[in-house]
Amino acid sequence: MSAPVRVVLGEDDVLMREGIARLLAEGGFEVVAQAGDADELLRKALAHHPDVVVADVQMPPGLADDGLRAALEVRRQRPETGVLVLSQYYEEEYALELIGEHPEGVGYLLKERVGDVEAFLQAVARVAAGGSALDPEVVGRMLGRRRANGPLDRLSPRERDVLAAMAEGKSNQGIADATGIFQKLELGPTPTEHRRVLAVLTYLRGSAS
Repeated sequence: MSAPVRVVLGEDDVLMREGIARLLAEGGFEVVAQAGDADELLRKALAHHPDVVVADVQMPPGLADDGLRAALEVRRQRPETGVLVLSQYYEEEYALELIGEHPEGVGYLLKERVGDVEAFLQAVARVAAGGSALDPEVVGRMLGRRRANGPLDRLSPRERDVLAAMAEGKSNQGIADATGIFQKLELGPTPTEHRRVLAVLTYLRGSAS
């Protein structure tokens, strides 16, 4: 039996923090520490070596982007630690700064997504495992503000749906459920090959024929 995913939780609202901690515990995660301000979050994250840090963007002492800054510092010092930040409002610059050039093990969700318990817990698990999780609204707005005549204009609406699903961090199974593309390409589950790679190869072979 595998060990539970270890979480350090940062949230200054006590009731919200207790609620999220309870959801995580009931979901099989181990909340090893909780913090009410950014300095405490950073200190506990470095001390407890969690698999993932779940933190509010806005935390004391500054109540600006202190939580995000602490999360970025955790990533700098412990790049193997996943970081999932929660934001009350959509802030594209926060998402872009967090993701940077390495989206592995990072996530950005609007706080309201915590209410979708199953999706929230899946996002925490995905980030802890080195995957990514972007809020669907963030992805939608980013795609909606794409440059005219840019690369995305070459994609069909269906292909943009797939791109959005990948950006949200959905697994192969999640994308397959949403689009049916893997089934159409006759790429069934396989223990040894990556179906995304096979899908690209199928596309390239078809284009060359």
